[in-house]
Order: sequence, then C-alpha cells, then structure tokens
Amino acid sequence: MSNELLMTADVAKRTARTHRVVRPGDAVAGGVVVTTERSLAAWGGGASQDAVWIVLGSRAASSAVRPFLKLPAGCSDAHLDSAIESALEVLVLRERLADQRRETAIAHERQVDLVRVGIALTAERDLERLLQLILTTARELVNADAGSLYLIEDRNGDRLLRFVLAQNDSVPASMVTTTMPLDTGSLAGYVATTGEPVGVEDVRRLPPDVPYRFNPSFDLAIGYHTRSVLTAPIATRSGQVIGVLQLINRKLDRHARILSTDAADTQVRPFGHGEVALIRALAAQAAVAIENTRLVQEIEHLFEGFVRAAVVTIEQRDPSTSGHSLRVAHYTTSLARAVEQEPPEPYRGLRFSRDEMTQLRYAALLHDFGKIGVRESVLTKAKKLQPDRLALVQERFRHAARAHEVVMLRRLLEALQQLGRAPTDADLANFEVSLRQVKADLDNQLAVVLAANEPAVLEDATAHVLSGLQRHAFVGDDGADIPLLLPEEARALSVPRGSLDEIERREMESHVVHSYQFLLTIPWPKRFADVPRIAYGHHEKLNGRGYPNRLVEEQIPPEVRMMTVSDIYDALTTGDRPYKHAVAPERALAILEDEAQRGFLDAALVKVFADARIYARPLTDPVVVEPRRRGARRDQLAGARLRSAPPRSATSRDPRDRGRAAAASPPCLS
Repeated sequence: MSNELLMTADVAKRTARTHRVVRPGDAVAGGVVVTTERSLAAWGGGASQDAVWIVLGSRAASSAVRPFLKLPAGCSDAHLDSAIESALEVLVLRERLADQRRETAIAHERQVDLVRVGIALTAERDLERLLQLILTTARELVNADAGSLYLIEDRNGDRLLRFVLAQNDSVPASMVTTTMPLDTGSLAGYVATTGEPVGVEDVRRLPPDVPYRFNPSFDLAIGYHTRSVLTAPIATRSGQVIGVLQLINRKLDRHARILSTDAADTQVRPFGHGEVALIRALAAQAAVAIENTRLVQEIEHLFEGFVRAAVVTIEQRDPSTSGHSLRVAHYTTSLARAVEQEPPEPYRGLRFSRDEMTQLRYAALLHDFGKIGVRESVLTKAKKLQPDRLALVQERFRHAARAHEVVMLRRLLEALQQLGRAPTDADLANFEVSLRQVKADLDNQLAVVLAANEPAVLEDATAHVLSGLQRHAFVGDDGADIPLLLPEEARALSVPRGSLDEIERREMESHVVHSYQFLLTIPWPKRFADVPRIAYGHHEKLNGRGYPNRLVEEQIPPEVRMMTVSDIYDALTTGDRPYKHAVAPERALAILEDEAQRGFLDAALVKVFADARIYARPLTDPVVVEPRRRGARRDQLAGARLRSAPPRSATSRDPRDRGRAAAASPPCLS
C-alpha cells in the first residue's frame, strides 16, 4: 500500500508537503488523495477504495467512494495539513493491520500444516520412510534448499551422532552415512549437546567465540554454496535429545538452484524467528513419532522373536521338515507380490498393504504350529508299523520258523519210533528239504509284510496275502495258536496309501485345528486379526474335498489359496522325509497343475507360481527380513520427490566409497 500524498491541481497549492499532482480520473492505487467535490465526481466509479480521500466542499455530492474526511472548501491550510497528517496515520494503521492479518493467516496455515504433518508422522511406522517424511516436510515448510538429519545412538557405552539422511534440491549427490563424536565441535553436535536451536545467517561469518566451525569440504567437492543454516534438536517430551534436524539455505524462489555465489547471495535468506518456532514445533512432533516408531519396532522385534521360537519348536519335533515354515512363508509372500505385479484375470486389482503382507507372512510361518499337539509317533511315522511293532512281527516270524521246525522234528521222531529204527540219511535229507520250504514260505510272507509296510500304494495282491496271514498261526510254548499277524497289525498294513491309518490320519489332520485354537489365544492387533483364519484354511481345496471344514471355492480367500499352493510345492520338493522321497521341481509343478485341473487348487495361482518361478527365488529369512512394496509412500504434504540418493553404508568395503567419503560429508560437521 502506497503512503504517497496525491492532490488535484485545484488544491495542490494549499500545502507545503511533498505531493504529486493527479488529474481527476487518473488511476489511483492508494495513498492519501486530496481533492474537491467537483474533481471527485470526475473520477466516477474509478475512484480507488484503497486510497484515503479528503474532499473539500460543502455540497452533498454522490460519489463511488466514502471520503475519510470532508472539509469545508474555505477551511484553513492548517486544518488541511492536520487532516492530511491524520490520513497518513490511518494509512500506517491500515498497513499494520494488513501485516497482522497476513501474519495471522500464515500462522494459521502453519498450524494447519503442523496438524497435518503430525497426523502423517503418527501414521507412518517405517522408520526410514518416517525420517524421509520429517526432513522433506521441514524443508518445504520453510522453503529450505537442503537439509540433513542425525540420530543419536549408543555404541559400547559411548553416545555418537549418526548422520543418516540428506536431501538437496540443487545437488542430488549420494551421501555416506557417518558417525561423529557427540560434542560441541560441530554445529549438529553443539545443538545435540545443548538442546537449543541455532540459526546461522552466513556460515562464512561465524562469530569467533562459538565452539563449532563450518566444514566447507562438501561445498568445494560438488560446487554447492551454503549460506544460512538452521539446526534444531529433536527432543522428547522429557527433554532427551534423540536427534538433530538441520536445514540449509532458505530460498526466496522455491525453484532456484544454489550453484553459484551470485545465486546464494541473491536467493538465500536467513531463517527468522517464525521459521525457528515452526521447526521446533515440527521437531517436537518428529521426536514423538520417532520414539513411537522405535517402540513399535521393538514390540515387532519381540513378536518376531516369539514367531521364530514357535517355528523352531515346530521343527524340532520333526527335523525332517526343517525349514518348511520359512520356505512356505517365502513362497507365499513372493506369490502374493507376483500376483500384484502381473495379476491374472481373477485377481486384477488385488493389492496387499504392508500390514496385510506381514499378516500373510505370520500366518504362513505359524500354519503348522498345531503339530505340537500331534503325538510324535504319528508326526514322524515313516512306515505303516512303528519300528518296535515291526520288530515284534519279525521276531514272531522267527518264532514261527522255530515252532514249525520243532513240530516237524516231533513228527519225524514219532514216525521213527513207530518204525523202530534210527533215522537214515534219506530221512534227514527229506527233513531238511521240508524245513527249507517252510522257512522259504515264511520269508516270502515276511517280504510281503515288509513291502506292505512301505507308505506306497497298496497293491491288491499284497492286500490278499495280508488277509490270509491273519489266519496263519503257529504253536506257542504253551501249546496255544499264535497268529502271524495280529488284527491291529493287519489293519495298519492294509492302509491303501501312505503310512497313517484312519485314526492317525485324523489326528494328523487335527493339527490345523490346534493351530487355529492356538493362534486365537494370541491378542493380535487389529491389522493382524486374520492370521488365525488364514492359517486355518491351508488344507482346504476348491472343490470342497479339503479339511477341516470342507470349504468350497467361494469360501476360500486368495491368501489361503496362495499358501496352499506353496505348502504343497514345498512338501513335494524338500529333502527326503521318512515317509516319502523328494521330487524334482519340474515333477512338483506338474503335480500342482494336475491338482489344479482336478479342481483342488487355483489354476491361475499355480500358473503364476510356475511362470514367475516363485520356487526358484532365493530364500530370505522372512522372520527377520520384512517384504516391502516397491517404492516409499509419498508424503501428501510435501508432495515432492526425495532429492537425494539413499545413503550408502559407512561400512561399505568398496574403495570408491572410502574415496568419496570426504567429499560427500554433510556440511557443518566440524
């Protein structure tokens, strides 16, 4: 708003004040305008509402503006000067009021921004993305060209300041994560030590009495020009400093690049009190968010430890299945990602959030936990008969051979006694032939038993022999008949396929119920509430012939279908188990396709599993390595992409990294 004094020619000579003569009808942007009634009428509707009008005259003339003062045409020059003075003071007050309104609007806008930022920070649980969000938002709030973020960490009893993140609009350079002592020698260290923010107008002109110094190596290495710096502590509500937020070069033009001295001198401004207050408020919110995220991570790590212990417990009961749960989790989550990236027709639009993927992983890791409730003799049963029972059967056949030999000897002795003579060589030879035949028959029968004991498909001929063996008996020491096979042994050996009889099969199948009941006892957070349900259904089949609930296709969710495919593949291909041999991947895939054609498995998922070579992807430990969706979620407030490449590890063994370390160090470190 202009504070200029404007006067029309008919009143211009009545004051000694500096003024500019205007003609009626000229454009007037503001200021104080002194004119007469007749001249004001000439302006018509073009008279500016922003100007303060003083009108001389006594007639009541209509006008598009309402004059600030209306004085008689014959008023003294002194009265006119006094009126002009008052009008100029009104202009000053108007400007102050406008400034206050602008500041109030800016403050309100910043408060709204802080509320939105607080909501966004609270919603983000991934620490890496949270730190990116904090730095990006801070820079955008104060229009900073660059920025860095540091976290305090304890190492072997020493507290260090770790540089973890950098962003720069002008120079998108890679940064090396480094640590430095937590002392006042650097600007970041000074703020972390004292807990007070520090604003530097120009790092080239630091006061001689401050303990910190500016390190220009970064600027020299990549052609950057650091001027103003604002460094604020990230402190918890209790006052504990957990990190430092550093903002560099507050710009007039958001799109300017600070790559020359002239650009720095013309575009960079110091951070004012308003920016300091704003960043302090943001840093306080950031501290709460970081602490909450760390707490959540600690809880998640604790729960991950529980999951790992549960998986180890399962596999210790059956070492032959070692790694099964980890592999099923790996296959299942990989299959879910593959379906997202190249969705088959039935699954177009299917997406899994980070929590949903973690939920699926937990369900896959714990899907077999219920096996802890299955008897070990059933869980690890390799043959149809338990080893001790098979040993009894074999011993019984040996006793049968001796019993038959005793019976044959008695018959020979009785015959010789009736004949009243001693046995001849021919008698003994005939005895040996008969005895060998009896033993050969028993050996053949035992071979049938051993063949039937294998968990393969039972042949009809073998089943017929087993049925007859129940009726074959030999005489025991007490004279009672002893059958070669007891009824329960014959039942076990007559299982048509596999090693488990009907009772044992039901006990084994009950592991899904045990898993479900166990998982229901865990107080899952809401985002993982479906873990029990997903794990419960991994033996269901689309045609309703699975167990335990005989669900049909419409009742089985995609996550369960994926786990079922993964579970069957791993069961087919893993190392030899006591009751089966592993098959090659090609054979396993063929079996999956056959099961899909028969309506047991989801054909679309089996195809993705094969085409995407899920089975060939390198296994990462899903207990400690979380799968992530490609790309970080973009901050809605900042709305700008990250300006710097991800930090390299300070422990990198690449000699090129060590050579770049000095040039890539963040400014203001020392």
